[in-house]
Amino acid sequence: MIWRLGVVGFPIEHSLSPELHEAGLAMAHLRGSSKRVALRDATPEDLRGLMGAEFDALSVTMPFKETAATICDSLEPVSQRLGVVNSLLARDGQVLGSCTDGLGFLDAVDAQFAVRPEGMAVVVFGAGGAARGIVDALVHAGVGSVVVHGRTGANVERLKAFSPNVFDHTHALDRTDLVVNTLPVHARSEVNEAVPGVSPSTLAIDITYEPRITAWRAHYEGLGCRTANGLGMLAYQAALQMQWWWDCPIDGARLLEAIQ
Repeated sequence: MIWRLGVVGFPIEHSLSPELHEAGLAMAHLRGSSKRVALRDATPEDLRGLMGAEFDALSVTMPFKETAATICDSLEPVSQRLGVVNSLLARDGQVLGSCTDGLGFLDAVDAQFAVRPEGMAVVVFGAGGAARGIVDALVHAGVGSVVVHGRTGANVERLKAFSPNVFDHTHALDRTDLVVNTLPVHARSEVNEAVPGVSPSTLAIDITYEPRITAWRAHYEGLGCRTANGLGMLAYQAALQMQWWWDCPIDGARLLEAIQ
């Protein structure tokens, strides 16, 4: 079989998913190729029409993760909980969906910093699809608390419903172990919001990877924090995604090397 892979979203020209897909194909000793698919206003029918006819599997990025969930005949448990999909697979005339964002984020933090989230006090900026996956993964990994700073009240309330340990921005913190920014760069204010309890032991992760060092990340580096951009999460969620597609191990660390 020659795998027809791709990544769909908008904008998409910056995406490194094709490079990740091709590195993963080589690891799995499979044949295929991957390409970017730019869709500005895709309907569910548009996405469904790509699967099987043009692609065997797709990575899904903004703004179509919720739309992708609606076209699936079957969803993995995490996507059932979240209502979002970042991975689509065509199989036997069916479209299957999964979301590897959250576990990919945790795997990246563990690999890059040897840190697991049990008992941590976390602050997350943003309440969209990426934040949904990250907060869900943190909750299931035993995080102590998650405070969400979101622009849309309904999205924040949805995240709060995940667990009694998830709060909105009014919740007081005396320490912050991990702060995560999931907001697109163009949607950020010029002034960094003050996060109480930040210290040099705080981890600051910006899931954006273009530019490599954003003003937000530079701010936390200036405070002495350990920081990372989104390349780690991108690589490790892609590893989980391709493991799901092909049912074979894919090394996230080797994928990260391929895009750094």
